[in-house]
Order: sequence, then structure tokens, then C-alpha cells
Amino acid sequence: MRDIFIDNALLADGTCTSLRISNGVIAAIGGESKHGDIRIDAERGLVVPAMAEAHAHLDKAFLAETVMNPTGDLIGAILAMEVAHGTITGLDIEARAERAARLMARNGATAIRTHADVTQANGLTSVTALLAVRDRLRDVVDIEVFALTGFPSLGAEGAQVRALLREAVSIGVDGIGGCPHLEVDPHAANEAFLALAAEAGLPLDLHVDETLDPSRCGLADLAARVIASGFPHRVAASHCVSLVMQPARVQAQISERVAEAGMTVIALPSSNLFLQGREHGVGTPRALTAVGALRRAGVNVAAGADNLQDPFNPVGRGDCLETASLMVMAGHLLPHDAYGTVSTAVRTAMGLPVAGTEVGMAADLVVIPAATVREAIAFAPSERTVIRGGILQQYFVQIV
Repeated sequence: MRDIFIDNALLADGTCTSLRISNGVIAAIGGESKHGDIRIDAERGLVVPAMAEAHAHLDKAFLAETVMNPTGDLIGAILAMEVAHGTITGLDIEARAERAARLMARNGATAIRTHADVTQANGLTSVTALLAVRDRLRDVVDIEVFALTGFPSLGAEGAQVRALLREAVSIGVDGIGGCPHLEVDPHAANEAFLALAAEAGLPLDLHVDETLDPSRCGLADLAARVIASGFPHRVAASHCVSLVMQPARVQAQISERVAEAGMTVIALPSSNLFLQGREHGVGTPRALTAVGALRRAGVNVAAGADNLQDPFNPVGRGDCLETASLMVMAGHLLPHDAYGTVSTAVRTAMGLPVAGTEVGMAADLVVIPAATVREAIAFAPSERTVIRGGILQQYFVQIV
């Protein structure tokens, strides 16, 4: 692997310097290029940690034209997918998922966590398709496939789905997922999913409280069970929308428990803003988790796009900068913090090494023709250079 030398690199703090990348990490700041280097002239473009997609559904990507959601809400999307499952083949899933993953990678995401439906109707079709895409794109992007357990998954009624989940584990999924808030007993579902993940020795990422109903708040219960059980693997709670409907005191208390549990909360502004709040005709609330309370408590808050042009979200560009922009506008984060939710925070959630522009950090970087992080988010320039694991992914290079 040849060293990469990035000249005229503008760092997030405004410093203009050069960077040497060797053996997948930042080896030096400053200095001159050497014979044999792959030299990149950043032309005073911004060099920042690469982005990562925290929460995708690659098996559903690009279905918006063929699977309609006429009601525009969450249940409408779920029902639309249930009707369509019989017409969607594994090869179709692979083709759409690969298109979406390559788009995200080209836009600067070097890692993706995707969920794959595991239901009685769908079986393991999505899992096997996404595992094939994961393996085929190993040289392009790191993909984690989490088995998204269908509901009901509890008791005798859920025995078949649990059996499918165990089969998904046996063929190589990277994590366990599910939707406790859609179960008859969300708290029992939290306990069951923790037990299944512990049995499999895998991390857990649950769809939690994807509702604006303040009476449904399973996040606190999940955090308490993680703490009590000493669950040894990474835990993420995605969505957590109903938290924003709680009083400030309750938000703070729950956030502190989530921080104590060492969990990540993954905010998903694009899909939640589309799906939630339709029943609130006056003073429609933002369908986004309580980002401020969680961050004040020290919770690792990441952000993802969730769905890409499908019944759950008819738009989206496959670009983490779009998510960062929504975290500015709907999440009230400043641009630098918003960028962190789609880069460093996601890598933490995925257990990846810290990437950045300091010596010793992993060389997962993106070069963006912008003067600041704010400008990069605002304009989202399409001309980006991506470096993953110290390897140049796309660029016209000059050998010196």
C-alpha cells in the first residue's frame, strides 16, 4: 500500500497543512511529498473524517415508484411493504441495495449499518441479499447487516420469527434488531431482544418508540435492562421519537439512564419528519428525538437517513450531508456538531476506530471543496474525494 500525501488540506479548525497517510492511519501532519506517494492536491478544500450511515434499510431502497404509501404514515408504509413482499425477489433487493450502498459510498460514507427484514412473509430473503451485497462491496464500503425481527416475536405466536432470527444469526448477520414498540408488551420485547442478542454474542440496535404518543416510552426500560443485565455488547436505540413529548425533567432523567447504560441513540430526522405528526393538525410537533437532552446527559447521539426513496420516505439523496443539514434545522445543532452525528458518533456506534486528521487516527477521510464544515453541509458539493482505510477510493491521482 503506497503512502498518500494530501497537500493544501484545510482542516476543520481552519489550519491549512499537508497530511501523510501510511498503513491506513495518519502518519504525519506537515512535511513534503516523496517519490512514489499518491499525491492529492486538496486545493484548500476541507479534509474531515469520513461520514457513515447509521441506519439504512437497503432492502427497501428505491421502491418509491412501485410500492406506494397513500396515507403517508408509518402504518401505511408497513402495510404497503407487507402487500409487496411477494413480488420482490432477492435479486431485485441485491440490485437496489448495491445501487444505494455505492451511492452512499461515493458521497463519502465509508461505513453503513443496514437493517434487513426478518418476517414470516419475507423469510430470510432480505438477509441473504444484503449479506451478498455486504460481501461483494467489502472493498468499497464497510456494511453491517442487522436482522430486523418482525412482529409479533413474543410467545407462541412469535416462535417462527424467532427461529428465522436464529437462522439469520447462523448465516452471518452482524447484529440483532427489532421493534419493541410494535409488540403487545414492549418491555417484555426489550428483555427478549437483549436475551437473543446475548445468546448470539452480537450487538443490538432496536427501533424504539417510533411514535409521538407520550404514553409509549420504552427507552427508559431498555436502558434499565441493559444496566441490570450487564449486557456486554454495543446497544443502540433508533428513533426514540416519543422522548421529545416528555416533560423536560423526564427527558433529562431518561437521558441520564441511557448515558449510564452506554447506549447510542440514533436520530432519524428525514423519515420521522415525513411519517410522524400527521394527526397533529395544529402545532405539529417535530418528530425527532430529544437531541439536546440526550447530548447534555453525555449520550452518544448519531444520526441516519433511515429510508431512501421508498414507502417510508419518498425522497433522499443517499448523502449523509443531507442528514446533517436536517440535524441543523430540525435538531437545532450547530453545523460542526451536526457533522459529528453523521461521522464520529456513527463510528462509535459501530465500534470502528476513531477517524480524523490527527496522527494515529484512522485514515477514513473525505475531501470536500468547501471552506468550513458549515459550508460543506449547506452546499453539499458533489465533487468529493474519499479515502477509506488509507486507500484512495476515487480521484484523479498524480504519482510523484
